[in-house]
Amino acid sequence: MARKRRLSEANHRLREESGQALVEAALAIPVLLVLVFGVVAVGRVTEAKIAVQAAARESGRSLAVASSEEHGVADALAAAEAVAAGYGLDADRLTIELEAGGFARGGTVTSEVRYSVSLSDFPLLNFLDVDVSASHSERIDIYRSREVAAQ
Repeated sequence: MARKRRLSEANHRLREESGQALVEAALAIPVLLVLVFGVVAVGRVTEAKIAVQAAARESGRSLAVASSEEHGVADALAAAEAVAAGYGLDADRLTIELEAGGFARGGTVTSEVRYSVSLSDFPLLNFLDVDVSASHSERIDIYRSREVAAQ
């Protein structure tokens, strides 16, 4: 008889707590989804920042080692676009600005690259675009020959 009574009490407790798991899941799932989407969004922005830094560095270096300013600007733009494409960045969202600084020996050239990261494919973040940018300055070698430009 005591055993029946214990089973009856256990069944009664289970019936009272039957909706508790559903309520806990309803509270926890949205929080977990926000965390997951946030981590993925931060990862996407970080990857774009790394790509923009690499594109700025490569375009600045290409401009600094070029034989002439015209060739340097063309090579720098091509280098930045190639690096950005290698990282999977959309060319329509990419902005590249080059400053040759007179392109004199010992001078400094600067490359600035900006990219707008779209988070429109994430729920709750579809209105948000994050802009990342990087700048790289490179010194033109004082002792480098300019004879190649004359040919």
